[in-house]
Amino acid sequence: MAKRYFIKTFGCQMNINDSEKMAGLLEGMGYEKAKSPEEADVIIVNTCSVRAKPDNKAYSFIGNLKRIKKKRPETVVAVAGCVPQKERDQILRFGHVDLVFGTFNFVKLPKLLERVREEGKVVEILHSKIPEEERIPLIESPLENPYVAYVTVQRGCNRFCTYCIVPFTRGRERSVKPELVLEEVKRLAEKGVKEVHLLGQNVDFYSYGGTDLADLLYMVSEVPGIERVRFTTSHPAGFNEKIARAIKEIDKVCPYVHLPPQSGSNRILERMNRGYTREEYIEKVKMLKELVPEVALSGDFIVGFPGETEKDFEDTLSLVEECVFDQGFVFEYSPRPFTKAATFSDDVPKEVKNRRLTELQNLIKCQAEERNRERVGKVEEVLIEGFSPKGTELYGRTKDNKPVAVEGGEELIGKTVKVEITESSPFFLKGKPVFEEVKVGG
Repeated sequence: MAKRYFIKTFGCQMNINDSEKMAGLLEGMGYEKAKSPEEADVIIVNTCSVRAKPDNKAYSFIGNLKRIKKKRPETVVAVAGCVPQKERDQILRFGHVDLVFGTFNFVKLPKLLERVREEGKVVEILHSKIPEEERIPLIESPLENPYVAYVTVQRGCNRFCTYCIVPFTRGRERSVKPELVLEEVKRLAEKGVKEVHLLGQNVDFYSYGGTDLADLLYMVSEVPGIERVRFTTSHPAGFNEKIARAIKEIDKVCPYVHLPPQSGSNRILERMNRGYTREEYIEKVKMLKELVPEVALSGDFIVGFPGETEKDFEDTLSLVEECVFDQGFVFEYSPRPFTKAATFSDDVPKEVKNRRLTELQNLIKCQAEERNRERVGKVEEVLIEGFSPKGTELYGRTKDNKPVAVEGGEELIGKTVKVEITESSPFFLKGKPVFEEVKVGG
């Protein structure tokens, strides 16, 4: 009977992509995917540390694995990702954890598991110079979604925003060789993938041997079989007209940009060390929307950053009103270890953070609702990815990343179809096929 693995992933698309690669390594060793931790011979918890909430969730999940380890002592429990990269000793306090490794070590997973079998508890955290990305081999990975895949093109960050732990857990910026990106995209296309997401901590700072992100978008779009190309996450300081023009000129590049402002106050932006002003952010959004009128804009926001006054928060509200967002992710500030902001006095009361979070969320929700309402009666191209969680409708996304519940049967899965939008809400659309397929999947 084949051995089985279970991976629990917390956090961003980068972690999801890393987990897929770890799954590929395990399947290359002969492991099969388990339906639950209880059935697994190897359990990996891939952790996220960008905010306190996923951090705490990971610790809770790790703690709950103790009962499985007690029942099946031969099960290997591993903790990977950002949390052990910064809190190695705290992870080691869990006596039932056999393997601890950081964000730069997942390609060594097969050897690390061999060491666990031979040595017992193993800890492998790299803090020194990170190997060149081209030395990381392409890994045949199982995909959660057979039609949509992530491709990591840039890792790490040099920005050192005062609230952010990423430079400490993911290291300095380094980009993947374009030829390797294309090789992976071609492999995915051969497997039937229709849409690729180019990932980076700051993807618009991608740079390798004179090739920048806009150049890479042109190159990836030439891969046969790929119908859509997305990229995330952009940093406002790195976003430029060349990238915007690539979105305009390349039909396969989706008109969707995730461009996190974090705040609309110049005073807070400077305190955050974001590297741009509100005026510069607004000017870039205006440039983008002039070049690509159909573009959907999303962003991240932090409320209650140390020192944020009511005036600062009002500046954020006014930025949102001026730029108009299709989607927004709003978080209350929480201090992270090693960051400069952790030394600031967290002087915004919890109840004030809660109020500001709700007020900003409601503003963005109203904008999204109005934008979605305008689409009712229109026909959109939707890539059908599968059935919705309830299983009664199909699920897909428009080119500008709007989720759509679609009437129809499984014969539409994996195809890009024309869909008439019949209903809208702030967060998703509903529609029905107009019985004309735009492109036929594999």
